[in-house]
Amino acid sequence: MSTNFEKPASITMYSGDWCGDCRRSKKLLDSLGVGYNLIDVDTDEAAAKKVRDYNGGFQSIPVIVFSDGTHLTEPSDKALLSKLEELSLI
Repeated sequence: MSTNFEKPASITMYSGDWCGDCRRSKKLLDSLGVGYNLIDVDTDEAAAKKVRDYNGGFQSIPVIVFSDGTHLTEPSDKALLSKLEELSLI
């Protein structure tokens, strides 16, 4: 699933519908008009494996991967905002 906004998506979010932290991060990105690719780890086993790879074996979500190759796992809104500012996405 892809969410499109005026700015091109340079973010991939590994997420699950049941995840409150995922909903919060999506809401923040949506409110800022930041595009992102959304991948549901509950329906994509390869994505679930990537999440475990990013997290040292743990299935913690959301994992938000940025164009600079870095990622955040379960970020606070403050940490996510800071990263978006660092990358000049907002």
